[in-house]
Amino acid sequence: MGMSEGYGPTSWDDAVATVHRALDLGVTLIDTADAYAFGHNEVLVGRAIAGRRDEVQLATKTGIDRVTGDSWALRGTAGYIKRACDASLMRLGVDHIDLFYLHRAAQDAEIEESVGAMAELVKEGKIRHIGLSEVDGALLRRAYAVHPITAVQSEYSIWSRDLEATVGDALRELGVALVAYSPLGRGFLTGTVDVSALPTGDARRRLPRFQTSENDVIADRVRELAELRGVTPAQLALAWVHGRGAALGVPVIPIPGTKRVKWLEQNVAAASIELTEEDTATLDGLAARVVGGRY
Repeated sequence: MGMSEGYGPTSWDDAVATVHRALDLGVTLIDTADAYAFGHNEVLVGRAIAGRRDEVQLATKTGIDRVTGDSWALRGTAGYIKRACDASLMRLGVDHIDLFYLHRAAQDAEIEESVGAMAELVKEGKIRHIGLSEVDGALLRRAYAVHPITAVQSEYSIWSRDLEATVGDALRELGVALVAYSPLGRGFLTGTVDVSALPTGDARRRLPRFQTSENDVIADRVRELAELRGVTPAQLALAWVHGRGAALGVPVIPIPGTKRVKWLEQNVAAASIELTEEDTATLDGLAARVVGGRY
């Protein structure tokens, strides 16, 4: 998303170079959505993976209809889902999508209708697997009764662990993987975000957790521990998410977003970091100190 909007100035050339470098480093999961910059991000991703499609597990999402820049409708009727899939295939320039998510539970349809339409897309060969985003356990179970769900994508990081209580049991029960977005707390856990210096268009200026200095203690603790380990705060935060599979009882796949090759390379290197039990215990306790909601 950040390659197209949300986190300050963007560069098409830098973004494409970053995707190419990711593929060179062995990154195989690329995640986008039709809502990101009104489809711009899907076009960008499609161009970036052109000629290398077989190296990529391609995920995209639908269901957030951006009527205007500030007005969203959560849509999920069968007709909408199918038209959105065709539009995504066109923007991405591919003949199938590996993992197709319902971005949010719809306001105009029950989850059974939305997933039923997605199941038909599987039969047609347009998508391979079905995912949901930001659902609770009850919705996941209802969806799974219609068609197996491969993954749930939710915000998950050292300072955002709500899903453990809302959908964790259902993930384990059904064997559904967790795809963790914003595993770096939208950059906060890197210790490099100065809210006062963020550009006007940066969405973080409006988020409650970024409006108080009380959360600085969390970033400071991550930084201190990272220094002791000889890694960056971002790598430590990612290593924590990488290691959560055993505790949650399901595969956990973090999808850190970045616009630049430098940060991409640091993120990829985090996959080889193993935390001690003491490190994990320290980081586990930080979520309880968070002040402010996610939105």
